[in-house]
Amino acid sequence: MNVSFRIGLVLCLSWLSVSALAQQPGSAAAEAATSADPSDRNLTLDVVVSDRTGKAVPGLQAQDFVVLDNKKPQKVVSFQASGGAKTEPVEIILVVDEVNTSFTNVTYARDEIKKFLLRNGGNLTHPVTLAFFSDGGTQILNDSSRDGNALQASFDQHETALRSIRRSTGFYGAEERFQLSVNMLNSLTAREAQTPGRKIVIWVSPGWPLLSGPNVQLTNKDAKSLFSSIVAASTGLRHARITLYSVDPLGVADSGRYFYYQEFLKPVTEWKNALPANLALQVLATQTGGLVLNGSSDITAQVERCVADADTFYTLTLEMPPAEKPNEYHAIDVKVEPAGLTARTRRGYYEQP
Repeated sequence: MNVSFRIGLVLCLSWLSVSALAQQPGSAAAEAATSADPSDRNLTLDVVVSDRTGKAVPGLQAQDFVVLDNKKPQKVVSFQASGGAKTEPVEIILVVDEVNTSFTNVTYARDEIKKFLLRNGGNLTHPVTLAFFSDGGTQILNDSSRDGNALQASFDQHETALRSIRRSTGFYGAEERFQLSVNMLNSLTAREAQTPGRKIVIWVSPGWPLLSGPNVQLTNKDAKSLFSSIVAASTGLRHARITLYSVDPLGVADSGRYFYYQEFLKPVTEWKNALPANLALQVLATQTGGLVLNGSSDITAQVERCVADADTFYTLTLEMPPAEKPNEYHAIDVKVEPAGLTARTRRGYYEQP
């Protein structure tokens, strides 16, 4: 049976100022970040290891991994090789973004996602949840399921609602879309924090506006509030054990923006360096250990590439060293033997004293 889940969002009829954005940190993410047991000092890392050709590497052992926290080696207290029928399944959450994507591109993305759902006769290797992010909120269409045929039927039932949307590009400005998008991500993160296990969230979208440039000015108060939002979003994603993926449905039509987000990948370690673009979809995806896929019209193949990360990966748990100050950033670096292998995982985390 389909289950509808509505995430409430505040819609503004006038342009929001950057100051207003900075003063409205995602409360859902903040709650998720602060609700965890403070005595739990463990950090869970889901690590995908690949060879020089990009192929996932199975069969590694705990002794093959070295984890550095702020360049200091840390002891791995637990290790599990995950993936396959005998391990806990990874939930795949497919988000179709109707806020930041045109009607034409959303329609094309839907057709491509249907191809993914119906592969192998509709027998999916991992449980999938479908969600639509629209101007009025987010609707999660189903409980997670491996039945691609049933998921497609649920997908088709949303068709009429999608086609009734006629959003004017002049009504919602870039700042509204940014706030809507960050709020939605925070709400989804808070929801997923209630259930255990790893989740792969595949956000089919060109991303929300970066809101960066010479005209973006923040007061000290605004920058501090924005920094709190960045910390809350990062911590909420970590506690929910979400790896975020960005799939751009615009293909080659979006080539002019492909790499701009990379200017904001450097971790924000103090409030004075905070910018709205530090909360960009592509930035958060990279920082959680996910992928940013663009430049291709084959969305089906891109979604399959993301899902493949759930087939073979390693889960490492280590004890976090104590922080000396609030919101202290710790950079994570995972090295793997033998030489030539690459590990992809969360790039860092914020910790409290």
